[in-house]
Amino acid sequence: MGARGCPSPNCYTCSNKVIMITMKGYGVQKQARLNRLKNEIIEYVSSQPQCSAADIVDHLSNERKMRNHGLTTRKVGFFIPRYLSELIGFTLDHSTGKRLYHLAA
Repeated sequence: MGARGCPSPNCYTCSNKVIMITMKGYGVQKQARLNRLKNEIIEYVSSQPQCSAADIVDHLSNERKMRNHGLTTRKVGFFIPRYLSELIGFTLDHSTGKRLYHLAA
């Protein structure tokens, strides 16, 4: 049960009984989506050095038609250091303060 006796999202009530459903998947599709997203970002940064997070999101959304990738320009700033820190580095643009991404040397 969740807060104030309400069922949590993983609980279902059926004739006055609360049924807990746990997911036992292996996450293969989720991992495949993550790997495709990482590969697309690496490919774009390698072809367009000194690109910003907005450039990456624009490429994914408009040119690659990955409309449901879920990344915003702010989330790219968290995604790249978390998953691609050893492959992609960044420098700060002194005039705007934005991160400019490039392949790590």
